[in-house]
Amino acid sequence: MTDTEHLRVVIVGAGRMGQGIALAFLAAGRDVTLADVKETDEDRAPYRKAAERKVLDRLAARNGQPAHGSGRTPRLTVCGRAAAAAPLAGADVVFEAVPEVLEIKRSVLSWVDAAVAGTAVIASTTSTFLVTDLAELVGDGSRVVNAHWLNPADLMPLVEISRSARTDPGQVARLTALLRHIGKVPVVCGPTAGYIVPRLQALVMNEAARMVEEGVASAADIDQAVRAGLGPRFSVLGPLEFIDWGGGDILYYASRYLTAELGDRFRAPAVVEENMTAGRRGLRDGTGFYHYAPGDVPAYQAGRIREFEELLRLRAPGLRAAAAFPERPAPPPEQD
Repeated sequence: MTDTEHLRVVIVGAGRMGQGIALAFLAAGRDVTLADVKETDEDRAPYRKAAERKVLDRLAARNGQPAHGSGRTPRLTVCGRAAAAAPLAGADVVFEAVPEVLEIKRSVLSWVDAAVAGTAVIASTTSTFLVTDLAELVGDGSRVVNAHWLNPADLMPLVEISRSARTDPGQVARLTALLRHIGKVPVVCGPTAGYIVPRLQALVMNEAARMVEEGVASAADIDQAVRAGLGPRFSVLGPLEFIDWGGGDILYYASRYLTAELGDRFRAPAVVEENMTAGRRGLRDGTGFYHYAPGDVPAYQAGRIREFEELLRLRAPGLRAAAAFPERPAPPPEQD
């Protein structure tokens, strides 16, 4: 299998996501091909030139310095469907970034499958279709994964890799190694709707909107509460680590109270009660969602506190800034 440092990358789809992924590789000092595969009667050359200019301008805005690699100037190749055949034939990893329309996915993935070598990873950036569905659209579904980049793709560290039981573990390892090499943080999940981040953030965003709807607080105060509280906390301690940090019993009782007051959407899953009743409440018990060696706990806690201090020191000016947008006016009171 090809050395990670020399894996050849082609991105199929030259829209916003494709451009962002291309920039992520260029910023890491990696050559990349960006294929515009939209079929139309229009001349696509001006669009491809504009896409190339946009990506290179954004790279120049980062001082043109690769974040990793040898320091050489990376090469961006933007081409149409016909010219993409040769780069695809030599590609080790292909990222598909076309619109979220099944027929478009079917057509493009079939074309990619016929053009690439049998060892190439085919990674769809979709957030809508499961890997189990996409694997049916190519001849060898074992090399298909979902690689969900968060926007803006060049800046956000996380890439969610969704694989199925059919997926070749070697292909997953190959892709995650490549992403780490360019400075990304890959995580792996099963074939489930919403992956990890979209599933979590949908709950938070809907609850925030619900609080505005119910008059609990203003949009500005809710957003500031997240920026100054929830956001920094969860950027240092993930939600499961935070359960262990405070104690699973606290979440259990808080969930019971909120469920009684606000409804079943706050009901805790069975694993929370199981952990509590089994004495797996987190740090105090030495085990919860994670395991903690007693001698390591003080150093672990001190390290996390230092991370909080550093993060909040960096974020302090932004947290003190006034809201960027005016408040939405409250609706008039209903007339009797």
